[in-house]
Amino acid sequence: MTRLATLVAIVLVSGAPVRLAQQTNAPRSVQTQTDEYVRYDLLAPETTAFKILYEVSATTPGARLYVDPIPKGSAASEVVVTDMMTGAPLKVATTAASITVTLARPIPANGQGRLRIEKTYKDAGRYHRDGDLIVFNQPLGIRRTSVVLPPGFALVACNVPSQVLSEDDGRIMISFMNQAPGDGTLVVQARAVAEVGPAAAPKPLTNARSWEAPGQGATERARLTERAHQDRDIVYFLKEPSTNAFSLYHDYTESRPGTDKYLNVVRTGSRVSNTSAYILDTGQALTDETLRGQAITDAKIDIGQPVTPDTEVVVVHFAPVKAGQSVRLRISETYTAPQSYRLDGADLVFERNLGRARNSVVLPAGWYLTASAIPAVVRETPDKLVRLDFVNGRPEGIDVFLKARRSPARAPGK
Repeated sequence: MTRLATLVAIVLVSGAPVRLAQQTNAPRSVQTQTDEYVRYDLLAPETTAFKILYEVSATTPGARLYVDPIPKGSAASEVVVTDMMTGAPLKVATTAASITVTLARPIPANGQGRLRIEKTYKDAGRYHRDGDLIVFNQPLGIRRTSVVLPPGFALVACNVPSQVLSEDDGRIMISFMNQAPGDGTLVVQARAVAEVGPAAAPKPLTNARSWEAPGQGATERARLTERAHQDRDIVYFLKEPSTNAFSLYHDYTESRPGTDKYLNVVRTGSRVSNTSAYILDTGQALTDETLRGQAITDAKIDIGQPVTPDTEVVVVHFAPVKAGQSVRLRISETYTAPQSYRLDGADLVFERNLGRARNSVVLPAGWYLTASAIPAVVRETPDKLVRLDFVNGRPEGIDVFLKARRSPARAPGK
């Protein structure tokens, strides 16, 4: 019996870990993944079919296979899987219950295997007509989702707060980042009242800025960019507040051909130290340097803004990206920023504008949360630290302002 034939997959819930074993008496490991994003392109209603683009990063250390379960009631076809680092197709074995992918390389420790799975599902239970409407309903196991309506259909109802955008060909897209607990169900309804053909194409986006904040607001192009598909995320780890310091890591994917460096301009009021970076796809450590003032100009690096004697930039070097390929970087740094992070009497105060779609803040050991101005999902980490997750589906940053107090049991001298 082949290895694939003896593979056993037990699906817990859509988007949740999958347990794998090669034999019934072998130890079982949990398949893990992160950074999931899915796009559904609804085909003509009479087909009850929709194309799926599913991007996922497999994270089980050492894994050589990834299993993508097929929901009951769906029939899969036209399955193609691509390794997102190299752009190369991957070997796939499809059954009625799952799609099993042979990875391009074992997943490195603390790394990822990034996949793009393209497939078509036929499922009248999830996509069908209801009178003059079309209805698409989908469990929300994947937090970052978009749905593209068929040509000529306009959105009339959507039960999840979403961006509404137009594709280049005029098809209407809804896109969201779901932060609510549990899976829930997305329900989209549309009616055939929209333009079709060349007349449906939207006016090209511009760099015009909002009249509400002349010269300061984001451009039209930036505001009407799909937020859910952005793949930058960041986690802050607050140190003891008397140090005014916090460490962080942020993940970023570079896919522009020829690009060989990442630039992180240190914001005014912060100083950076303890920098490092590696490629999540392979675990390869990268070289980095911190340049300041004239050294930035001497290196002929364009940081997109004027360089002053106090300007700092972290430069991460990597091999030039080839066309059709990409690299995903994890960059770690420590910042000292007295204005952003400080003690105010007995209160720890963290005050910072966070521009990513996904931002997280972890309190130092022994501190409990007393205030957060921006709504967040709060949870306890495995080492019993308090973590706040800010999922921001809006096109602008959020002004995070939070406070915490030291637990009496952890106060100095206790």
